[in-house]
Amino acid sequence: MRAAGALAKLAGVAGGVDQHSGESVLVAGGMAGGSADAAAALLACDAFWGAGLSRDQLHELAAGLGSDVPFGLVGHTAIGSGRGDVLTPALSRGEYHWVFAVRDAGLSTARVYAEFDALAGSGSSALGPDSDLELLQALRAGDATALGRALRNDLQPAALELAPELAETLAAADDVGALGVLVSGSGPTVAALARSRAHAQVIGAALTAAGVADTVLTAVGPVPGARVIASPSP
Repeated sequence: MRAAGALAKLAGVAGGVDQHSGESVLVAGGMAGGSADAAAALLACDAFWGAGLSRDQLHELAAGLGSDVPFGLVGHTAIGSGRGDVLTPALSRGEYHWVFAVRDAGLSTARVYAEFDALAGSGSSALGPDSDLELLQALRAGDATALGRALRNDLQPAALELAPELAETLAAADDVGALGVLVSGSGPTVAALARSRAHAQVIGAALTAAGVADTVLTAVGPVPGARVIASPSP
C-alpha cells in the first residue's frame, strides 16, 4: 500500500488500484518478503497507470520504502552498501540451490538490530565492493563449495540470542552436508546451500523430519528482480 501510494503521489495519479499478492515468502521471515512485495507493487502500478517512471525514479521510491526494496527491482547478484540500497552488480556464474527452513513466528528486524548493538556495540562496517573477496571470487567462479565456506551473517548471533532454538535448525542442515548454512537476514528463517537440486531435497526432508521448521522451501538463484509479465490469453 505504501509503495502504491508513493508512486501515485510522484506521478500525480488520482485513481486507485486493486492489489493482490500471492506469495510463499513470509513477511518478517528474514527473506525480504515485504520488500519484494513493495518492489513488485511499484513496477505493477507504474505499468497499470502508465506513469512511465524511469528506473532511477523507481529506485529512489524503493529506497524510501525500505533498504531491501531496491534489490527487489534489480535482482540477480549485487553488493549493497549505504543502508543496503546502493547496489553494485556482482558477477555470478551458474546457479545455486538453496533450502529455507521457515518458522511461523517471525523476528522483528528492529529487535534483532537492537540486540546486535547490545552484543557488538554501536556501529558496524558496511560491505563494499572490495570486501569479502572470498565470497565474490566463489561467485565469479561458480564454485558452490567455496561459496558455502564464505557465507557469513553478522546478525546471526543476535538472532540466536532472541531465538536460541535456531541453533537446532542450523545443526540439522549441517548434519546432512549443507555446503553452508546461516540465518537468513534478521531471521528466523535459516538458509542452507546445497550441492544440487537433489541434495536440496535431501536437506529439506531432513529438516522436516527433525521438526526444526514449520515450512521448508527450496529455491534456485540468482533470479531477476520484479518484472511485468504478459497475461495469458483468455
